[in-house]
Amino acid sequence: MTREPVIAIVGRPNVGKSTLFNRLVGGRPALVHDTPGVTRDRRYGSFDFDGRRFRVIDTGGLDPDARREAIGAGIHRQAELAMSEADAVVFVVDAVTGPTPVDIELAERLRVLGRPVFVAANKVDHPKRDVLAAQAYELGLGEVYPVSAMHGRGLDELFDAVAACLPEPAPAAQAADAAAGEERGGQEGEGEGAKGEGAEEEPDAGPLRVALVGKPNAGKSSIMNRLVGSERSLVHDQPGTTTDPVDSPFSYGGRDYVLVDTAGIRRRARIEADTEKLSVSLALGQIERADVVVLVVDAAEGPSEQDARLAGLIEESGRAVVIALNKADLLSGAGAGQRTLQAAADQFHFLRWAPRQLVSALRGDGLGELLDTVDRVAAQHRRRIPTSELNRFFAEVCETYPPASRGGKLVTVHYLTQGGVRPPTFLLWANRADLVDQAYRRFVVNQLRARYGLAGTPIRVVVKAKTRGDGRRRRRR
Repeated sequence: MTREPVIAIVGRPNVGKSTLFNRLVGGRPALVHDTPGVTRDRRYGSFDFDGRRFRVIDTGGLDPDARREAIGAGIHRQAELAMSEADAVVFVVDAVTGPTPVDIELAERLRVLGRPVFVAANKVDHPKRDVLAAQAYELGLGEVYPVSAMHGRGLDELFDAVAACLPEPAPAAQAADAAAGEERGGQEGEGEGAKGEGAEEEPDAGPLRVALVGKPNAGKSSIMNRLVGSERSLVHDQPGTTTDPVDSPFSYGGRDYVLVDTAGIRRRARIEADTEKLSVSLALGQIERADVVVLVVDAAEGPSEQDARLAGLIEESGRAVVIALNKADLLSGAGAGQRTLQAAADQFHFLRWAPRQLVSALRGDGLGELLDTVDRVAAQHRRRIPTSELNRFFAEVCETYPPASRGGKLVTVHYLTQGGVRPPTFLLWANRADLVDQAYRRFVVNQLRARYGLAGTPIRVVVKAKTRGDGRRRRRR
C-alpha cells in the first residue's frame, strides 16, 4: 500500500506559511495572525492537485536566535521533525522584504537536507510585482516561484513542479489502496459496545475524532504526546504553549482515532491578546467538530469553576464527554484519588452521567483505559433504540408517572420516538406540548438512562404537539 506524498512548509516567522496551508487544505484550520510565532506545533492537512492527493505539514516560524529559549527550541524541533518526514519542502520567503539573514541561514540548512526544496516567494499578488521574487535567487536553491498564498496566485506553477519531482503510485498500488478502502468501509460500524436491550448502533463514520479540551497547563499536550508516542505537540510548563488545534491521526487496539490538542481556555475576563482570543475561538470550534470531548482537569489542583464552565459548553454542544483527571502521579496520601474523583463528581454534578477517570500523562497510567472509555461513550453517542422498544418502555413510565395536568387541562402523552443520534434525541408526542414542563423532560431523561445507560452522552428530549384526530384528518384529505 502506498501513502500520500508529504510536503513540509517551512520558513521564518510571519512569511505566510499558515496562510498557504489554509489555502491548500481549505477553510481556516490554522490560526493566522501578524504576530510572529503564532504557529508552534506542526499541523497536518491533505489536498488534491491535478488528480493526486498530497499531505501537507504547516510548521512554526524558524528563527535561529529563538532557539536559546525553551519554546523557540521546541518550535525548531517540531519543524525538524516535519522536514525529516517530508518527501519535499516548500521554503516560504517574503518577496516584499527580500531574503534576510535568517532566510540565508535556513537556506544553508535546507541545502544539505537531502530533500527537493522549492522556494515560494510569497506576497506577490500582481504580475507587476513578479520582479520582487528575483531577490530570492541569491538563496542558491534553484528556481523561485512567485506566489500569493492569500489570493492563490502562482500556486499551480509551484505545485506542478513539486508534483513532477514526486513519483506517482503504480496502478497496482492504487488498486490495492482502493480495495483496502472498500474493505475498511465494509467493516465500519462493527465491534462491540454496551448496546443494551433492543438497542442498535449507528454505522461508524471512520476515525473517531477526539478533542482534548481544558484550562491552560492541564496536560492536554502531554496526554496527546504520550498516546501518539512522539512529541506531536510542544510541551512546556508555560501556559498557552499550544495555540492552533493540532490533529494527530493514530491507531490503538485496531481502532483509528484523530486526536485534537487545543489551546487552553481561560476565563473570558483573562483573555487579553488577540492571538489568544483567536486560539480560544478555534479550540471552542473543535468541540463542535468532535465525536468525543475529553475534558482534561488538573487533578493536583482540583476541578475549578472554569472547568465546570467548559463542561457546560460541552454539554450544550451535544458532544459525548469523558472527564480525565490528569497528573494523578502528584496525588499523595491514602484515599487521595477517591477524594479527587468525588470532588469532580461534586463540581460536575450536572454531568453525573459522564465517566471520570484518573490518568497520568507523565507515567502513562490510565491512558489505555481512557481510550476504552472514549470508545464506549462514542458508541452510546450514536446509539439508536427501536420505536417498538421505546413505546413498551414508555408505556411503563407513563403508568408510573404520567405528566401532570395544568390549569385543569389534561396532558396526554401518545408515544416516544427517537429522532436522531449524536446525541440521542427523543421526540415526545403529546396533545399539549406547551404544558409538558422541564421537570417532566428531566424525568424522561433519567428514566431513559436508568433503562438504557447511555453513559457519556447528553440526551435530548423534544416535545411535539399531536392530537388523536391528526391521523383521521390526514386520511380524509
